[in-house]
Amino acid sequence: MECLSWFIHKYLFHGPLWFMHKSHHQKSESFFEWNDLFALLFAGASLYLMYIDQDNLSYRFFVGLGITFYGLIYFIVHDWFVHRRFKTFKSNNAYLQAVRKAHKIHHKNRGKEKGKAFGLLFVRKAVLKS
Repeated sequence: MECLSWFIHKYLFHGPLWFMHKSHHQKSESFFEWNDLFALLFAGASLYLMYIDQDNLSYRFFVGLGITFYGLIYFIVHDWFVHRRFKTFKSNNAYLQAVRKAHKIHHKNRGKEKGKAFGLLFVRKAVLKS
């Protein structure tokens, strides 16, 4: 899921879907941003895949389940820990701090082009060491 998420983020969110994703790269006073619609779209796709395949339990069900699990991890790591949308989750864990730092590197550039670190869970060793 991380590789697919990286691809979607780099080539779709910072490409033709930038009109929605750019709200995530701008300062906002609101709790919600246009970028949050992606969570609803992925949740809808996930539920649809699991629903249409609930009796067969073939690959569609498990793809939907994978999207659900990745969405939960994304919510906890990205929204809760990295962006601190809820102020209750802090950690001094070296890996989690590297994830947070990598995301800050990504947000240094507020524009559509020339972004870095499009992933969430995979962090380059250089970021882990610094």
